[in-house]
Amino acid sequence: METVIGIDIGTQSTKALVIDGQGRILAEHSQGYRVDTPRPLWAEQWPDTWWQAVLVCLRRCLDAPGVDPRSVKGLCVSSLYGGSGIPVDAEITPLHPCLIWMDRRAEAQVQWVKEHIDLDRLGDITGNGVDSYYGFTKMMWLKAEHPEVWERTRYLLPPNSYINYRLSGEIAIDHSSAGNIGGIYDLAARTWSTEMINALGLDHDRLPNRLVDSGAVVGGLLPSVAGSLGLHSGIPVVAGGVDAAMATLAAGATRPGNHVAMIGTSMCWGVINQRVDVGQGLISMPHVLNSDRDLYTFGGALTAGASVSWYVDTFCDEDKAAAGERGNAFERLEPPARELPPGADGLLFLPYLMGERSPVWDAKASAGFIGLSLHHRRHHLYRAVLEGVTFALRHNMEAGTQQGVTLDDHLIVVGGATQSDLWMQIIADVTRMPVYTYRENVEAALGAALLAGQAAGLIDLAQPLQHGTLIERCMPSEDAARRYDELFDLYCQLYPTLKPIMHRLNANHTSSE
Repeated sequence: METVIGIDIGTQSTKALVIDGQGRILAEHSQGYRVDTPRPLWAEQWPDTWWQAVLVCLRRCLDAPGVDPRSVKGLCVSSLYGGSGIPVDAEITPLHPCLIWMDRRAEAQVQWVKEHIDLDRLGDITGNGVDSYYGFTKMMWLKAEHPEVWERTRYLLPPNSYINYRLSGEIAIDHSSAGNIGGIYDLAARTWSTEMINALGLDHDRLPNRLVDSGAVVGGLLPSVAGSLGLHSGIPVVAGGVDAAMATLAAGATRPGNHVAMIGTSMCWGVINQRVDVGQGLISMPHVLNSDRDLYTFGGALTAGASVSWYVDTFCDEDKAAAGERGNAFERLEPPARELPPGADGLLFLPYLMGERSPVWDAKASAGFIGLSLHHRRHHLYRAVLEGVTFALRHNMEAGTQQGVTLDDHLIVVGGATQSDLWMQIIADVTRMPVYTYRENVEAALGAALLAGQAAGLIDLAQPLQHGTLIERCMPSEDAARRYDELFDLYCQLYPTLKPIMHRLNANHTSSE
């Protein structure tokens, strides 16, 4: 039986899995690690941590019963958005940790860009805006703050490109990873923008000149790596791409209009389309499938499931104690929360516990419960948190439709949130869309495996995907949807109304530290 391997390098763990030609998962393993945060708002990782985790995961998968390493016909790597990329020297030795997506140290560079660059021109070329989220601002920080590192840097490599080099000895960058850098990638021409690179004071020769589709073969597996793993040398190493787009592919998004919400610690909603309007505040890059034609446009909330966990951990010790070791607090909170009407008896929650990404783009935004009274109990606040995160989802979806994207008439949801029947119903009611989920665990490593399967000739991604069981989970209720329309309008008014106060509180807090 011929198989392929998908690998996903995540922020807190790496995962590998083996699938057959029908997309069935035969083995999987994950290896955890930590993000380095040497200062507030900094987040970085050394790439050797990823490489060692990749090797552990591959060995565990290949040792699993029913997996024959000699039957593996290819592998592909998905990875977290690597921000600045990894600065490596001419021998491809890392010179500095990678400044990953959550790193916010480049705020001074963001301000410089806003003052010195034509932002309309930047948006027209790149399809993206300016924020310390984007890799190009992190590159600017690295050049300004560590000129000695910059001087020795030969390439800036996204995580999957670096791992692909370790596997194949070849240097390349996929279009999704290049586009996600923002600022220096011409989204229409599908190449680096010399105009913007020069305007931003960056250096073209530090960017890999080989740009490839996510499904393209970068090179063959090196004999040294193959020998240590028991694999055939020379099997295809497929380029891969950004994990959010990979997970969307795994959930079946292959054509314009397909859209998927991934709700775990954070929330990422993405749609496949062929046009972009940077004014709506979303992020766009070439999709990992048909990247010469299709775009992946997405928006996200920084704290989705994290808002729920924060609430339960902070306020629900009584529920956790009552649930005991065999239960959890959610089992106690969900039944009474389900009996409440939409709006949790006059309560709204802004889920900006770490600032917010799209479409707000405000690192100083903060969270809050609005409408609290003596009547409210823990289950009211719990439902309000679920609703607030869902309003953030709708906020991003509406930004997508406002830029002219026609969405499919149903929403696919993947991630940890799917364990809550209440949350799925709230999502259906708030978005006015039927919600579908997968019976299986659908994630980025599976998307990578599907691209490997296509490159190896085992899977045809031009056909409808049959690798999972999609089930209808919830249908929207018209009465609830009408009430949520009213509440969403109020939700959208809260941020601009409270923004000045949020910023003053943030300034006072920062100055007192």
